[in-house]
Amino acid sequence: MRIIATMVVGALALAAGGQARAWSQETHRRIVLDAVQYMKNNPATTRYAQLAAWAQSAGIGIDQLAQVLGQSAYDVDDFADTYICGAITGDCVRAPLWSTTASFVNYSSYWHFQNHTRGRDAHGNDFGGYNYSQLTQAGDVDELAAGWLWNDHLDDGAGGMKGWFSDGSKYNTYGITEAHYRIGSTSSPSMYQDYQNFPFQPIDNLGQYWWSQFLASPTPQTVGYVLHTTDLLQPHHTWTSSGNNHSGWETWVNDYYYSEGFNSPALVTAALNDGTFGKCSGGAAADIRGVLTQGGAYSYRNGGVVLSSQAHEDRVRVARQTVPHAIAMAVVVLDCAALRVAAH
Repeated sequence: MRIIATMVVGALALAAGGQARAWSQETHRRIVLDAVQYMKNNPATTRYAQLAAWAQSAGIGIDQLAQVLGQSAYDVDDFADTYICGAITGDCVRAPLWSTTASFVNYSSYWHFQNHTRGRDAHGNDFGGYNYSQLTQAGDVDELAAGWLWNDHLDDGAGGMKGWFSDGSKYNTYGITEAHYRIGSTSSPSMYQDYQNFPFQPIDNLGQYWWSQFLASPTPQTVGYVLHTTDLLQPHHTWTSSGNNHSGWETWVNDYYYSEGFNSPALVTAALNDGTFGKCSGGAAADIRGVLTQGGAYSYRNGGVVLSSQAHEDRVRVARQTVPHAIAMAVVVLDCAALRVAAH
């Protein structure tokens, strides 16, 4: 199967134009910066005062805090925490050989989905993550990756699963990354024996893991990692596809972010007031997944057209819904963070 994938990689990778970044890394940064700026401009309706006090206690200004938060949200796409190993060679790598051709970030991006086209997953999560065998909207890049990775396994450490010729473990992804994101669910290494059936954990569990780290020891970096979950407002990540205009859409959003006013404060206010997200409460401050899933439900409900249409007017309409809601979700998460910091 890998031989076949190698033969088609050049043409298909160029046609695909990219893998799953969801929002581009720069868009992630912009969303966070705009969320902090919104709070700064609306202190009466947000917990800006507590956020600013946190920055001051750390000896930095609010704008510096925003930069750290934004950079951390950006950095999640660069995590070197997920290795997939060849079924024959046993070699474990964090990205495919064709990644530079197709702008494939790395395998860590597979933890950045929440599939709203299906119900509960094999782990018991209300919504699962990326699982090739469960896709309803598989696109060109999904098929290319599946052909390349067919029967490959997740790195589960030395002495675990191996290829025909070796155990090339480089990082115990199952015992570290998957375990971190297993929150409230069950798992076994056998679930990750063949790539085409991998039930990757959903992105809300990723967010909750980093949120738990923040609750234990509040740092801007851990909150920034949580804020990467604005991926949930990117429709490809709730309809769940690496293809179907995924890369083209994310590039387009970044290109038109300012000129089309996707970060309009009025639109953010409307998003905060339309019932999509509730106010941060004690419950949300402990388990952030409810807030995150609300964002996923919104993009699934309102953004599906961008998987099939590249029309400028369709993209503008969806982006003027989903980007302000991503900023609004970031505001709610930051309100929860400020509530936690103020209480301690």
